[in-house]
Amino acid sequence: MDWLIEARRRARERVELARRGGVVPPFVADEDIMPATPVIAVERTSTVDDGIPHGVRVAAAWAWRVVLFIVTAYLVLRVIALLRVVVIPVVVAVLLAALFEPAAAALRRRGVRRSLAAGIVLVGGLLVVGGGLGLIVRTVLVQFSDLSTQVSGGLAEVRTWLVQGPFHLSQEQLDAAVAQLREQVSKQQGALASGALSTAATLTEILAGFFVVLFTLFFFLRDGNQIWQFLCRLLPRPARVPVARSGHYSWHTLVSYVRATVLVAFVDALGIGIGLVVMRVPLALPLAALVFLGAFVPVVGATVSGGVAVIVALVSRGPVAALIVLAIVIVVQQLEGHVLQPLIMGRAVALHPLAVILAITTGVVTAGVVGGLVAVPLLAVANTAVRYLVAHPSGEPTPDRTPPGTTPTDPNQAAVEEAVDEAVERADPDAPPPLETSLDPTVPPTVNAPPPGSDVPPSGDAAPAGGAAPSARSGGPEPRPLHPTGADRPT
Repeated sequence: MDWLIEARRRARERVELARRGGVVPPFVADEDIMPATPVIAVERTSTVDDGIPHGVRVAAAWAWRVVLFIVTAYLVLRVIALLRVVVIPVVVAVLLAALFEPAAAALRRRGVRRSLAAGIVLVGGLLVVGGGLGLIVRTVLVQFSDLSTQVSGGLAEVRTWLVQGPFHLSQEQLDAAVAQLREQVSKQQGALASGALSTAATLTEILAGFFVVLFTLFFFLRDGNQIWQFLCRLLPRPARVPVARSGHYSWHTLVSYVRATVLVAFVDALGIGIGLVVMRVPLALPLAALVFLGAFVPVVGATVSGGVAVIVALVSRGPVAALIVLAIVIVVQQLEGHVLQPLIMGRAVALHPLAVILAITTGVVTAGVVGGLVAVPLLAVANTAVRYLVAHPSGEPTPDRTPPGTTPTDPNQAAVEEAVDEAVERADPDAPPPLETSLDPTVPPTVNAPPPGSDVPPSGDAAPAGGAAPSARSGGPEPRPLHPTGADRPT
C-alpha cells in the first residue's frame, strides 16, 4: 500500500501547487508509481443506424416498448376474462372488506378474537342484505296486481297524449308501431330462448361467485394484514417497505371511498324514494334500491337508475307525474354533485371528472357492469399508490400521515396545500412551463407569423441586410427572455 500513500501525497501536492498558481494539474500517471497501460483505439464500423436521425431511433425504441406494454395488458385482460368466475368475486370481496373492515377492527379493539369478529360482521351483513332483498321481493309481489292496472291506464294516457299532444300522431301510426313491435318480438323468440339458457348458466356462475365472495370476505376481514405482508415478502428486499406502505395508503383511500359512496348512495335513494312515495308511483321501494345500487357507479349510475324511475312513473301515472319525478331526480342529483360529494368524499378521491368518465367508460367496455363498478376505486387506489411511490421512493411515511394526492375537506387547508404544490412545481427546473412563458396574452397573434425555428421574418418586417435576424443593434425589437419556471410571466 506504499504506492497508494505516495500517490495521495503527490496528488495533494499537485492540487496545492495548482491552487497557488491557478493551473489545472495534469492528469498524467507517474510510471514509477503505476505503470502506464497501453490504450488500443478501435475504429467503429458504420452501421445502418448511422443514417437514421436520433429522434427516429428514440421513437422506435419507445414504440416497441409501448407495443409490448399493450400486448401484455391484452394478455392480462384475457386471463382475467378466463378466470372471471374467480376474479370478479375476489374484487367484490375486496370492496366489501373495505366497507366492513372498520366494524371488524372496532370489535377487535374491544377484545373480540379475529375469527369471531369477522364472523359477526359477515353474518350481520348477510342479515341486512337478506332482509332488504326480502322486503323488496315482498313489495313487488304485493303491488304486482295494482301495477298491471296502473300500467294499462298509464299506457292509455300516454297514447292519448301522443295523439292529442304536441306530436299530433294519428291512431293509425300508433297501431302500426305497436304491430311492428309485436312482430319483432315474435321474430326474436329463438334468441330469447337461447338467452334464457345463458341466463341459467349465468345464475349458476352467480351462485358459485356468491360463495367465493363469502369465504374470501371472511378471510380478508380475519387475516387481511397478514395476507398483505405475505405478498410484500415475495418482492425484492428494497421494494418491500415502499410497496407495503403504498398499499396501506391505498387501502385507506379505498375504505374512505367505499364508505363515502355508501353514504351518498343512501342519501340519493332516500331522496328519490320519498319523491316516488309522495307521487304514489308503484314499486317505490325497489326503485329506491335500484338508485342505491346505481349510485356506486359515479356520475352515471344514479342518473340511469333515476331515468328508470321516470319511465315507471310515465307508464303508471302519466306524463305529468313523470315530469315531476324527473324534477325530483334532477334536484337530488344536483344536491349530490354540489354538496354531498365535496362534503362527504373529503380525502377519499381527488380525481378530475374527465378521468372518472374515461375510467367508467373503459371499465364498461372492458368488463361490462362489473368493470364500470370497480373502475373508479381502482383508479383512486392507483392514483394514491403512484403518487406516494413518486414522492417517497424509500418508503418513509407522509408528513401528515394521510394518503397523498387527496383533497382536504377544510377549504383553507386545501388552499394552503394547493399553494405549496404550485410553489414546488414552479421551483422544479424540469417542470413543464406555464402557457404565459411561451405566449404573451397581451400581444395578439400574428396571422402571417413564421413557424418556430424559421429564418423568415413575419410579414411587414423587413429583414436586415445579410439575412440577420432583427436585434436591438439593427433597430428591431429585442426578444424578452423567458424563464421556464414562469418567474418572468407578464403581470
